[in-house]
Amino acid sequence: MSINEHMLIENVSRRNFLKSAGIASGSLVLGVQFSPALAATGTESAIDFAPDVFVSIASDGLVSIICHRSEMGQGVRSTLPLLVADELEADWNRVKVEQALGDIKYGSQNTDGSRSVRKNYQKLKEAGAIAKSMLQTAASKVWNVNVAQVVIENHAAHLKGKNQSLDFSKLVEIAATLPVPERKSLKLKSEKDQKYIGKENIKILDAEKIATGDTIFGFDVDLEGLKIAVIARPPVVFGKVKSYDASQTLKVPGVVKVIELPALNPPAAFNMLGGVAVIADNTFAAIKGREKLKIEWEHGTNAQYDSRQHESVFRESLKKPTTVVRNRGDFKKAFASANKKLNAEYYVGGLTHAPMEPPAATARLTDKGVEVWACTQTPQSAQRSAMGVLKLPAEKADDVKINVTLLGGGFGRKSKPDYVAEAVFLANETKMPIKVLWTREDEVQHGYYHSPSLQKLEGSLDKNGKVSGWHHTMVNHPIGATFNPAAKTAGSADLGQGDVMFDLPNMLIDLGDTETFYRVGWVRSVTNINNAFAACSFVDELAHEAGKDPKDFLINLIGKDQHIDFEKDGYKYGNYGEQLNQYPADTARLKNVVKLVAEKANWGKKLPKSHGMGIATHRSFCSYVATIVEVSMNNGKIKLEAIHSAVDVGKVLNPDRVRSQMEGAAIFAATLAYYGDITTKKGVVEQSNFHDYQMTRINQFPDIHTHIVKSSELPTGIGEPGVPPFAPALCNAIFAATGKRYRRLPLNQFGII
Repeated sequence: MSINEHMLIENVSRRNFLKSAGIASGSLVLGVQFSPALAATGTESAIDFAPDVFVSIASDGLVSIICHRSEMGQGVRSTLPLLVADELEADWNRVKVEQALGDIKYGSQNTDGSRSVRKNYQKLKEAGAIAKSMLQTAASKVWNVNVAQVVIENHAAHLKGKNQSLDFSKLVEIAATLPVPERKSLKLKSEKDQKYIGKENIKILDAEKIATGDTIFGFDVDLEGLKIAVIARPPVVFGKVKSYDASQTLKVPGVVKVIELPALNPPAAFNMLGGVAVIADNTFAAIKGREKLKIEWEHGTNAQYDSRQHESVFRESLKKPTTVVRNRGDFKKAFASANKKLNAEYYVGGLTHAPMEPPAATARLTDKGVEVWACTQTPQSAQRSAMGVLKLPAEKADDVKINVTLLGGGFGRKSKPDYVAEAVFLANETKMPIKVLWTREDEVQHGYYHSPSLQKLEGSLDKNGKVSGWHHTMVNHPIGATFNPAAKTAGSADLGQGDVMFDLPNMLIDLGDTETFYRVGWVRSVTNINNAFAACSFVDELAHEAGKDPKDFLINLIGKDQHIDFEKDGYKYGNYGEQLNQYPADTARLKNVVKLVAEKANWGKKLPKSHGMGIATHRSFCSYVATIVEVSMNNGKIKLEAIHSAVDVGKVLNPDRVRSQMEGAAIFAATLAYYGDITTKKGVVEQSNFHDYQMTRINQFPDIHTHIVKSSELPTGIGEPGVPPFAPALCNAIFAATGKRYRRLPLNQFGII
């Protein structure tokens, strides 16, 4: 383990820390931290202490675990604490989970990239083991026996061979005085001894409160004297207010103020878009007031762009790619001498997140700075945004308090805290507590979009029907353009979202350039969406051309069991931020999910007329997913008949959450495949609400079957990997049912939905 990864675990007993954390002085408090400076010196200082996660045990035995990631329906508050509670042998009914404030002391709090479990698995287990060890030692002192004579089980210490036990509540005071054991001395539980990890029917902590409305989302925050703000934002990114007339707005009952926000200049980053805010006593008045604003906009240079016309720029870019990102063998030679050749072009429309709860943030000035309540995936980014608005230096971070509410969905949108900056700006301008609400129209028309993508694939087959060459060219507005307007080519952040794990003798992957004229950001599974759609669809086309079963062809294309060495192809592969030696791209695991899903879906069974099955597989976020979709064609319309997915996410902590995420991913992916198409005309987003950016409905879905691979490998990610293989499996199924290929999404443009 490198020095940057060295973990220091301390018993935090300084009175000022306990007081600031709101924890009684008799409690046992543990923290886990990553700190290169402390690791290098071996210093143990509470002043320098910056914990990732805290475990506290109160005098009544209640175990409190702070969750430092955001809950947006994925179950993180019901999963991460399991790691601590299981190792600690805590009674889950006597565990309280508390939400962390935004603070650098917790390490990364970014709830994106499907990495909450992956990044916290080991350290949370060790935090629980540390607490258990200290309680065990405390009990040994009470009974005056060797520590080996003490067993911690079910929220109590038990003396071996005796009918004696001590509840955690009886051990806290002594345990708080003990030295913290070294990490290397810990003995973590074996799989057979785990009580919660990997078990079924683990209670979702927030489910009952959410169902009864007894909890707080971003839209629910209420403070004394709170005012509501809605904002008329420039229709075109980097547009500005030329002039405005608020006379009619101010006549609306309940409207308090009208304030112009500073215009946005490149780069967009996570900054406010600008515009004019209407502040009112209630939401209705704010919206009605905004409707009566008369604004003349200066649209700027982005008003020259129409997304449909810009597709021709994409197409020209494909003809002359500028950047080779992966090269193996000699594709041109293989293609020239091929027995059969195939090429195809794939298009995926622009996409938005459309979470059920649009962005919302509340800000209130304090004596020192500001306190914020927000449905945010990135509380630390929210904190930095607030500090930027108030022009606070880094050492004043503690003056900005970020409270994380529950999120009504996020999908990546709520990791961009522009809405937090708006709330802080308006609170500072008015000296009133302000809640900024985004309407559905705001969310659709002023978001961070998944870029449309055009991709061209060329493939060659030898005389035996094997793929001898593969060429994949891609162009899309790069995510990097949001942070660097000069960026024209998709970078590793885009390419790393599309693992090609085929055993090919000749492969070429390259990119074209394009300008960007709106804010581009990550959407659930990012560019895996378009990369997998193109690659997995093309595999099915090659199988048909070769006259082979698509499932068998796919397995043969993945080839021998191996860990892919991307560097051999000159590919600087990011692997979702993980080391390839810990999280290798393992072809055996990829083939295994293909075989498993084929078995469970009864691949090859005789189907009724106008029915078809399609298959696709993809590795993303270090996880392996294969999906089979069965469809039927009835009166010219496609109907989903069955959905099966096999998933390998390594060791599973919470099986029910894995299934729910895979089910949600299928529904999310179907929405993108059926309806997802954000377009611009003269720089303005044309869609506005669910009537023209539709969602799939529950009556469009059959049962969704998830088949989980039992594994002892390191846990990977689950929030996003179910999305990429769905659309290609769907389109491959449509081809099997109808003989017609659909290479362009969304499908509703063809009248089959």
